Amino acid sequence: MFKRIFLFIVVNVLVLTTIVIFTTIFGVGNYITSQGIDYGALLAFSAIVGFSGAFISLAISRIVAKWMMGVRVLSPDDPNLTQDERWIIEKVHSMSRKAGIREMPQVGIYDSPEVNAFATGPTKNRSLVAVSTGLLERMDADAVEGVIGHEVAHIANGDMVTMTLLQGVINTFVVFLSRIAAYAVSRLVREELSGIVHFVCVILFNIIFSILGSIAVMAYSRYREFHADRGGADFAGKDKMIHALRSLQNHVDMVDDSQTAMQTMKINSKSGWLKLFSSHPDLDERIARLERS
Repeated sequence: MFKRIFLFIVVNVLVLTTIVIFTTIFGVGNYITSQGIDYGALLAFSAIVGFSGAFISLAISRIVAKWMMGVRVLSPDDPNLTQDERWIIEKVHSMSRKAGIREMPQVGIYDSPEVNAFATGPTKNRSLVAVSTGLLERMDADAVEGVIGHEVAHIANGDMVTMTLLQGVINTFVVFLSRIAAYAVSRLVREELSGIVHFVCVILFNIIFSILGSIAVMAYSRYREFHADRGGADFAGKDKMIHALRSLQNHVDMVDDSQTAMQTMKINSKSGWLKLFSSHPDLDERIARLERS
């Protein structure tokens, strides 16, 4: 439930930075004139680069997720599947059919002690639902079913596509503002150094503004989690969805945050300003909303 946004943002930043480096080195996007910056040309260039980065990230999201997380995709035709693995496939597929998804999502398991699951993919019909071994070991069947319903709801709601459109807008302004800032800094140094200073500053400001832009992505993610909870209640049952969230409360320390970058994915929301970088709302609030619905 906590990997989807993190993986998408990381891949997007890497793809966008690669595109920015490439375009800067080869001088693509002629927006600097003898009179200064042509803001119209820069905005058009920024939109092309920004949305390209977002849609490339979306296109490779399923492949990258499987690679980064070491997901073992389960084949329904594999005679060596365990009873639990067949049960997971059956639950994902039955809920997907209920959600009106034509092509069944790939179903996978990744080896990790963390209590976690995620859904990703470029479209509803090219998606992946993956669960951790830690989640299967520490949650009962009803809780796992609630988690699966939540992830299928993300796919059915098209959250990755709408996330991509939002990320494209943010990327556009990241590219736009980073190049304006880099141009301003390059004017403060000697002319023979301005080129290299501009290049370095474009990359630096691109990364900084991308991190700041992730605040908007995280805010959208928190908003969509409530919708996915309601979808999970529809697919798995309200009681099972609430039970899944309560079970997550009992395993709040079992989300791997050994790397600093993973801290934003912990189940509990952060305190103070760190809440801005939390991809999920507070579990108590999610449970309360479901109970009221």
